[in-house]
Amino acid sequence: MATAKKAAAKKTTASSTKAAPDAADMLNPLKNLKAMTDRLQELNLTGGASKLLESGQKDLQALMQANEKSYQGLQTVVQRQTEMIKSAIAEWQTAAKEMPGKDAKANLAKLDELGRQSFQRAIDDIKELANLAAKSQADAFELVRQRIQANVDEVTKLLQRK
Repeated sequence: MATAKKAAAKKTTASSTKAAPDAADMLNPLKNLKAMTDRLQELNLTGGASKLLESGQKDLQALMQANEKSYQGLQTVVQRQTEMIKSAIAEWQTAAKEMPGKDAKANLAKLDELGRQSFQRAIDDIKELANLAAKSQADAFELVRQRIQANVDEVTKLLQRK
């Protein structure tokens, strides 16, 4: 009985020592590097350096175009905001000139109406500015998204085996 236990223990030890090198092989960085090198050699990388350089240039161009779109959008927002402020100031100046001089109730009524109109216009202006900014950023993001998709397509094409 004791011999059966010893034999079973030897079998377990033998099988565990046999499995240990497999696990060690999996963790062996040189073996993993060799396998990765073999896989990379199977790939068709003819002209790979020029393709990488060209891809990098396209990436930079896309970023520059995205920055340009974003900058132009910001300029449009600032320009429109300036126009809105000038218009509001002109309206208030005109209203102040048109107010009757002595009738306080008429002045308050006119100021109240002007205030309501100005408030509504301000809300509309804020919506317009937000839409301008959102469109500008969406356009810039679309350029970057297209370039990322092109990069993914290029890498997929490179990694396909012939």
